[in-house]
Amino acid sequence: MLLLTSTMAAAQQVLPSWKDGATRQAIVDFVQAVTHEGGPKFVAVEDRIAVFDNDGTLWTEHPVYFQFAFILDRVKALAPQHPEWKENEPFKSVLAGDMQGLAASGEKGIVELAMETHGGMTTDEFNAIVTDWFASARHPKFKRPYSELTFVPMRELLDYLRANGFKTYIVSGGGVEFMRPMTEKMYGIPPEQVIGSRIATKYMLKDDKPILMREPKVDFIDDGPGKPVGINAIIGRRPIFVAGNSDGDYEMLRWATAGDGPRLGVIVHHTDEVREYAYDRETHFGKLDKAMTEANQRGWILIDMKNDWSKVYDALP
Repeated sequence: MLLLTSTMAAAQQVLPSWKDGATRQAIVDFVQAVTHEGGPKFVAVEDRIAVFDNDGTLWTEHPVYFQFAFILDRVKALAPQHPEWKENEPFKSVLAGDMQGLAASGEKGIVELAMETHGGMTTDEFNAIVTDWFASARHPKFKRPYSELTFVPMRELLDYLRANGFKTYIVSGGGVEFMRPMTEKMYGIPPEQVIGSRIATKYMLKDDKPILMREPKVDFIDDGPGKPVGINAIIGRRPIFVAGNSDGDYEMLRWATAGDGPRLGVIVHHTDEVREYAYDRETHFGKLDKAMTEANQRGWILIDMKNDWSKVYDALP
């Protein structure tokens, strides 16, 4: 009885915000298999690489990506220095709160907004701006700091993997320097283990002091097929565990789970319209269509947020 009680208590300490069921069990079974020395599926510690998308996988991505909300706030903050923006799109639509007008500007308009609000400053200056924004901005639905809207079950999964010898990375379409100021505090993932999209950066001297200046031009997009390329360039090993939530993670899921030996791909499916949001195939942010259609045939696990998680966020303060 004592042994049974001890075993049950130990089981409850693993992924405590995950409900008992096939999804949780599949994750635990995988981790136990690859860490069982001498077992047929054992994986050496140096090869235990786990990669996680960020938007929609580790933190909420609706009603808009956090970085997009940051861009809109930055346009408003910088507007007094740019009176011409009142007449020029896409800035005119942002300042007027016209999201349809902004949408009409398409990808070109979004890129222009990003370059104007992210370039022309040093990396240290941008880091400080991002940190201040996370400290002051509030999510429109939850009225909480964006930094509090990380998924508790996924943070538990990160901890569980690291406790079993995995090295965890973020691989996101978001800006790498938008995420790096926050990831260590939020997820325990240091900045050197964050891979993301980036704008061009150059070394220069200012008043005889060396700085890194962010230029208003795209250097690399870490989304879709860019994710495996980014992983290979920065990590140099093919991950054995991969977590995503959208078709932007499709190529990363395909590539990571196509390697030899035991591998696991999981997809966060947003099904909880009460505690978070419910969406998949028909959405502008985090569309999940192709990856969901192929999940079963490729052995990827769909995490049902509503039914697999006993909680989504930390409790309100």
